[in-house]
Amino acid sequence: MITNQLALLMLLSIPEWSSALIRPVPGISTAERDGRTLHRTKRGWMWNSFFLLEEWTGSGKQYVGKLHSDMDTEDGSVKYVLTGDGAGTIFEIDEKSGDIHATRRLDREEKSSYTLSAKAINKTSGQVLERASDFIIKIHDINDNEPKFSKDTYVASVPEMSSIGAFVMRVTATDADDESYGNSAKLVYSILQGQPYFSVEPDTGVIRTALPNMIRENREHYQVVIQAKDMAGQMGGLSGTATVNITLLDVNNSPPRFPHSAYHLSTPESAEVGSSVGRIKANDADAGVNAEMWYSVLDGDGQDVFSIVTDATSQEGVITVKKPLDYESKRTYSLRVQVTNTHVDPQFGHLGPFSDTATVRIAVTDVDEPPVFGRSHYIFEVDENAPPGSSVGTVSARDPDATNHLVKYTIDRHTDLERLFNINSNNGTISTLQALDRETSKWHNISVLATEISEHSLVPVFIKVQDVNDNAPEFAMYYETFVCENAKAGELIQTISAVDTDEPVIAHQFVFSLSTVNPNFTIYDNEDNTARILTRRGGFSRHEMNSYLLPVVISDNDYPIQSSTSTLTVRVCACDRSRNVQTCSTEALLLSAGLSTGALVAILLCIIILLMIVVLFAALRRQKKKEPLIISKEDVRDNVVSYNDEGGGEEDTQAFDIGTLRNPEVIDTNKMRRDIIPEMLFPFRRISPIKDNTDVRDFINCRLQDNDSDPTAPPYDSLATYAYEGNGSLAESLSSLESSATEGDQDFDYLSHWGPPFKKLADIDSSFLYY
Repeated sequence: MITNQLALLMLLSIPEWSSALIRPVPGISTAERDGRTLHRTKRGWMWNSFFLLEEWTGSGKQYVGKLHSDMDTEDGSVKYVLTGDGAGTIFEIDEKSGDIHATRRLDREEKSSYTLSAKAINKTSGQVLERASDFIIKIHDINDNEPKFSKDTYVASVPEMSSIGAFVMRVTATDADDESYGNSAKLVYSILQGQPYFSVEPDTGVIRTALPNMIRENREHYQVVIQAKDMAGQMGGLSGTATVNITLLDVNNSPPRFPHSAYHLSTPESAEVGSSVGRIKANDADAGVNAEMWYSVLDGDGQDVFSIVTDATSQEGVITVKKPLDYESKRTYSLRVQVTNTHVDPQFGHLGPFSDTATVRIAVTDVDEPPVFGRSHYIFEVDENAPPGSSVGTVSARDPDATNHLVKYTIDRHTDLERLFNINSNNGTISTLQALDRETSKWHNISVLATEISEHSLVPVFIKVQDVNDNAPEFAMYYETFVCENAKAGELIQTISAVDTDEPVIAHQFVFSLSTVNPNFTIYDNEDNTARILTRRGGFSRHEMNSYLLPVVISDNDYPIQSSTSTLTVRVCACDRSRNVQTCSTEALLLSAGLSTGALVAILLCIIILLMIVVLFAALRRQKKKEPLIISKEDVRDNVVSYNDEGGGEEDTQAFDIGTLRNPEVIDTNKMRRDIIPEMLFPFRRISPIKDNTDVRDFINCRLQDNDSDPTAPPYDSLATYAYEGNGSLAESLSSLESSATEGDQDFDYLSHWGPPFKKLADIDSSFLYY
């Protein structure tokens, strides 16, 4: 390969070879070219492709070739021009000689060829001697790129126990060099690491197993290094590597095996049905579904008492209780259990069998059990009213343990809050503590506690109270009986019945009678536990007797016979001809006075209205009108006091008598606050009299001091203004008191000095005075 490249390089570097690419046009002699202007009939130059080696390492510019036109007489009049790919940047041409050079090293993998165009022109006239023609500069490849794999690391897997040559995976490398030129891109694969377990095909890169029956349980992971080398693997070629991590996949080639042939477990006799006794596990070197197992009981004397289930998560066999245990009955059990793979591969059946057996011995331990009653519940009967201490029944419990401790009995007092019963702690005999009443409670439900050492148990006891005829019959209901004034003898006025709280043996049979002979009424027993009340006479009157009391005797037929006397009240009522009741009792008396029902209702309404008027009037009388806190005229808060006293003009000097301010007699010193009740906490304080002819300013200051120190001043915020306007004012006093009678001499010019707003006022006043 190197020899071929050197020969090509030498061939391209010979100038004569390049000149040979430029041939004169046939049919035109040299004399004709020299003596006259030539008219070209064909192209004057021709050339083929130029070739250039990539990655040239020589010094200076790399020579490509030479262009020469037969129109060039080498007198310097011809200029060669180069255009196209890389012209002026990558390739340059000598304008005079036509030599082409490459200005830098070129990479074929970046660009494999360049298309350029050249022409020859006359330097002086600019005439094109040779029209532009295209040519190609091809870059010859050298082996400057190593093979590269698509990944640095690959992951693959193959089932264990595979035969030699089993396919694992294929790796592929690429080379950027030219595949069509030489062997620069021809790759050969080899294995650098991973022998003797795997191999690789040199041409395809396919990885295969190299050893038979590789077992995952011995070794699961392998790391293989594959090399790809160009130049068909010859010396001097470039290479690249990739790593392949290969995992052996599990197959079911390992049967499950118990690590022990026999297991010993124990459980207390109190273990509940379904509870766990213990766990056993077989070993399986496989993984995943190939390691899944299930357990079963083959035989043994404990086959009906215990069972085994499979824990899918831990692949353990869990032995559970199937029936209740009793240490006193049987203390040891034996089981033969089997474990089997759930997924068996027939391909590896010769490695079996894929099952195993083991013996499990279970010991039942003794537990101090609570006493056991002979029955799940007891039902006893006792007569009501039986004297205290009467026997009700006996409960019995035993200690199921082999020790057979003595059992003690007590009553759970939470079920016998009234303490009606007692029990003998030794023999369990229940007796009454007080007489029982069936009519109060027919059943009593209590719990008896049997205790031995630290264990105890409860049993319900139901006690039925047997009935004894100790209650007399009485009226079944309250009867409102009446008789009409116009009733006749033998007329039915009421049908009565009776009830008895006792429970008869067969059925109740009551007998009704009157305690004494009654001249007004009689009773007739219907012999069906009912009786009829009849009148013995007629002519009843409400005015004579408005009601009658009729004592009725009721007896039962039980032993001993019980009887009672119930009183029936019979009212006398006014009835119409159809024996319909109209009025009875007190209302009948009012009707005799000539008052109807409507009149009574009207009178009642009038009384109610009159009472409401009286109550309303009394409430209005009691309501006191509250005085306002301060009379509006005395309220100094935000009030405008207007003085509309208009006198007789300037001559009226009595419109306001300032002397009043100096007269202490007119000062209202006794005026008190009207919004509070006067108290003697602050004694009455009289304002000191002011001497006559006291200046007004002193008077105002005195009043201001009195108000500031007055504890009875109003509680609200108020503004009392005491101002004196006199000598200190710029305008002095604005009052008309004691002013001159005429204003003709007044001068208002001073108003113009107060500013523009007052200048207009001064002009108006002056005009008015002039007028």
